[in-house]
Amino acid sequence: MQTVPWSDFQKILIVAGTITRVEAFPEARKPAFKVWVNFGSYGERKTSAQITRLYTVDELIGRQVIGILNFEEKQIGPFRSQFLLSGFETENGVVLSAPERRVPDGTRLS
Repeated sequence: MQTVPWSDFQKILIVAGTITRVEAFPEARKPAFKVWVNFGSYGERKTSAQITRLYTVDELIGRQVIGILNFEEKQIGPFRSQFLLSGFETENGVVLSAPERRVPDGTRLS
């Protein structure tokens, strides 16, 4: 395992936010949703997420998640992804990462 200096970790903006909107993304190569998240003072951002195997649109709305906000934006077909929604890949699909308890939207991981 390669180690990185603490200063590199501090450069990554990892923030809690609440999912406000979810739409199907039929143009994606692999099954995915378009997801919008409110990150408090960082604003609302959108991403594409391959989380359709374990989650429905209805159970995602209002769920608090963890996003990485300062990676470069990525074009995914006709959609522009503005952040990385974090999760863990499993045999059954991606499990979203989330705070253990609710925190204010925009709270940074420390």
